[in-house]
Amino acid sequence: MKYVGTVTHAGGAAATPAHRSGDIASGRPGPRYESTSRRRVARTLLEHGPSTVAALAERLGVTPAAIRRHLDALLADGVVRTQDQRSYGPRTRGRPAKLFVLTDSGRDSFEAAYDDLAASALRFLSDAGGEDLVTAFARQRVAELETRYRALVDTSADRSEALALALSADGYAAELRPVPGGSAQLCQHHCPVAHVAEQFPQLCEAETEAFSRLLGTHVQRLATIAHGDGVCTTHIPALSNLRPTSTSGRTNS
Repeated sequence: MKYVGTVTHAGGAAATPAHRSGDIASGRPGPRYESTSRRRVARTLLEHGPSTVAALAERLGVTPAAIRRHLDALLADGVVRTQDQRSYGPRTRGRPAKLFVLTDSGRDSFEAAYDDLAASALRFLSDAGGEDLVTAFARQRVAELETRYRALVDTSADRSEALALALSADGYAAELRPVPGGSAQLCQHHCPVAHVAEQFPQLCEAETEAFSRLLGTHVQRLATIAHGDGVCTTHIPALSNLRPTSTSGRTNS
């Protein structure tokens, strides 16, 4: 599994890991981080997705006890929440480790300030031309990404992995997780347009269509950040890495 943890704001500018999460203007109040260490914990959850205490401690090079103290504070502030860890193999003894994931409030501090403007623009399109016009806009939005990604995906031996790397380079903090049976799940831990997509699911639908064309097989969106899930998850069947794609018949508008 590979991914690059660069976050891209909705305005298109990349934010390096050194960017201070607590000071980013979001257009609406986000959580205040009382320490740099807590900001680092929150950013790590943003870039790596749901994580255990042990995983956070290893990534940040601190003790699990220190991580638990920061997580307790972030839980109290509503910045993170817990969820159960999924298990695909045989059950082991003992309770599975809890996963910690950013809440919507936690994500807000990393978002750009254009959500309200974008949502207003899409409402105008919907009122003026109906849902079809919003769908056309959504498809046009992903057309440029699809063109750039195709050059990488078409020349890769592992198409799904290449797509995950391309998404991560654009700030989606993506990774490919193998699933028993040879298929995989493409997980995007960050979505720059999540708040807008909550109102206009056409954005997610257009992205899923683009993934299907790039991989040359039907893919299925299982979860989205826009609908309250911790991660955008897309199921990719095993054939996607073996079947060549064709650029003919693509719909970008």
